[in-house]
Amino acid sequence: MLYDYRAIDPWGRRLDGRAEAGGLTELEGRLSRQHLELLRARPVRLHFAASGRIPRRRLITLCFNLEHMLRAGVPVLDILADLLDTETDPRLQCVLAGIIDGIGGGMSLSEAMAAQSGAFGDVMLSLIGAGETSGRLPEVLAGLGEALKWEDELLATTRRLLIYPALLAVVVVAAAGFLIGFMVPQLKLFITNMGEELPLQTRLLFALSDLLGAGWPALAALAVAVPLTGGLLFRHSAGFRERVDRRMLRLPLFGPILSKIVLCRFSNTLALLYAAGIPVLEAIETTRRVVGNRALDQALGEVARAIRDGGGIAASFGTARLFPSLVIRMLHVGESTGGLDQALRTVAYFYDRDVRESVGRMQAMLEPLLTLILGVLLGWIMLALFSPLYDVISRVRS
Repeated sequence: MLYDYRAIDPWGRRLDGRAEAGGLTELEGRLSRQHLELLRARPVRLHFAASGRIPRRRLITLCFNLEHMLRAGVPVLDILADLLDTETDPRLQCVLAGIIDGIGGGMSLSEAMAAQSGAFGDVMLSLIGAGETSGRLPEVLAGLGEALKWEDELLATTRRLLIYPALLAVVVVAAAGFLIGFMVPQLKLFITNMGEELPLQTRLLFALSDLLGAGWPALAALAVAVPLTGGLLFRHSAGFRERVDRRMLRLPLFGPILSKIVLCRFSNTLALLYAAGIPVLEAIETTRRVVGNRALDQALGEVARAIRDGGGIAASFGTARLFPSLVIRMLHVGESTGGLDQALRTVAYFYDRDVRESVGRMQAMLEPLLTLILGVLLGWIMLALFSPLYDVISRVRS
């Protein structure tokens, strides 16, 4: 059980802390070994949200500490108790306390972690279970920590790919909306009162301004309703999500990069699971739950069925059209040489490098492109507004 306690050290200073113990007697003994005298203690009731997942950075630190302390020969329960004493995040404190209770009740480490209400992902649970079975838990934790670091970097790359252009596009739309919605109406009355025939671009600009002025409530409602409806359909409709995921991979410019990101995550995850000794079919099923793309999930389902029916690994992947020739060739080499995990890591390395280079090139291209679009839009608005004024001034001078 987890306790909040107050103790006193040999110099008479009071110390407050939190620790895991089987009872007050055990807690008093642990503090006594640290030359502390227990004054009072009370049990802590923490509740961990079932839908909450421990942040990836915390998992990286957890894997690092477990790996190195296991290599030093420290028992798992002592490691977890020490981590609990030093942990400051209440959610992770609750999870660690639950794991300690589970191991104390006879569970294995992976079973105790699986009982913590979805705090750990399927890949992590499968790997730790395989590491316990094979007796290679420190090595598995080392590989898992590296994989989590790689995934964190890949996620940051994906965010840069999606967020940066979106922000620039919002700036362009906001600037255009401000000019057409606020500046143009103020000048429209003055220009129309000059009694001159308006050029085509000026008439188009005024028509667009009138449309936005009259229909902005409907446009605002549409701007809210479309993303909200799409989000609900994406969350609750498997068919809609599959169509969206498949179309995302076919988008111009962004599609090839997103496809490489998905294949990179798939290759790295499957390599990690297979290297830990998990059978290929079980590794594929676990990978399906974490790839984050319904189209690839369906393709992996086809691959699993083909392997289950007696097909080879490379040949089965070849039946799914989603996997490019590079993946098929490397799988064939890995299957022939017995180094399937290394072949998959090679695929992940190639795609990871390609994704980083592609994102850098796209960012370098999108910034001047959107700036050019903004400049052309502003130029068109200025030309449409000031060309009638220029014509009037020219006739007055002549």
